Amino acid sequence: MINKTRAIILRKRPKGLPTSEIFKIITEPLPNLQKGELLIKSRYISVDPYMRNRMNPGASYIAPYVLNKVITGNLLGEVIESKAPGYNPGESVVGALGWREYNTAPAKQITRIDVDKIPESAYLSTLGLTGLTAYFGMLEIARPKASEVVVISGAAGAVGSIAGQIARIKGCRVVGITGSDQKVLCLKEELHFDEAINYKKQGNLRKPLKEACPEGIDIYFDNVGGKISDSVMCLLNNHSRIVLCGQIALYNLSRIDRGPRMGPQLLIHRTRMQGFNVYDYCSGFSKAKAEISGWLFDGQLKGPVNIICGFENIPEAFLGLFRGDNIGKQLVKL
Repeated sequence: MINKTRAIILRKRPKGLPTSEIFKIITEPLPNLQKGELLIKSRYISVDPYMRNRMNPGASYIAPYVLNKVITGNLLGEVIESKAPGYNPGESVVGALGWREYNTAPAKQITRIDVDKIPESAYLSTLGLTGLTAYFGMLEIARPKASEVVVISGAAGAVGSIAGQIARIKGCRVVGITGSDQKVLCLKEELHFDEAINYKKQGNLRKPLKEACPEGIDIYFDNVGGKISDSVMCLLNNHSRIVLCGQIALYNLSRIDRGPRMGPQLLIHRTRMQGFNVYDYCSGFSKAKAEISGWLFDGQLKGPVNIICGFENIPEAFLGLFRGDNIGKQLVKL
């Protein structure tokens, strides 16, 4: 009988760029399984940029993590023991659970998945919240039309890589902004972006953007914010759309960022800028997953995944997000 587990807690709040010292691995007892609950062994744990905001004390669209409590996120696991009707040991499930080797959870908080036809990792990437975020951000907010020009920042990241491919499926010209030549190569050769730019090699990003988008930009899918977004906004077309998905360039700042005031630019071009939360679209999740599955099966969509092995490496995998270590979704395999 399994009665204890390793877990990872947030022991202090980061100031600026997080470091490994904010985390601590502990061993804690597992509560006895109650009626309607499952004992789940973690197989893959997702680390995501939004978690950085949850490490701050103030709430945003989601409650902050509590100090000295186990960090939570999305994971895929295997049912080890069940006291819930309809769930059996050996089945694969996904849910929002703790960074633990084992979790107990009510079955109503868990979703059973089929890993016979679809790779396990897809349920935390293309068919998980990552893929859904890209799907609804692109199709419900940006609403691309064939031949429009779409620019994606953080284009080799989990959401950006999928959002760009969806825009390509809809017939757009897609330009990705990323942070290494390796990622540029991946975007162009594997994910079929029309163009990609390594912003770290550019003194002035506006010039290569202008060369890649000579007729301007119709849609900007913003995962980054900061100076990169300032450059993109200078090239917007009339009736352009900006999808505010993430602002990873700003997450670790210790003071409010002061950049160009882009209000006049947005006004002149009648640009619509909208932030969103994927949970706003829960009613459409089933339809979205069905369409994404179709794209996966017919080869139109790929879900790049970067996998790091070992429970003890979860903090390092998370920190790697801010170094740009990953291409695609960052997962830890236990």
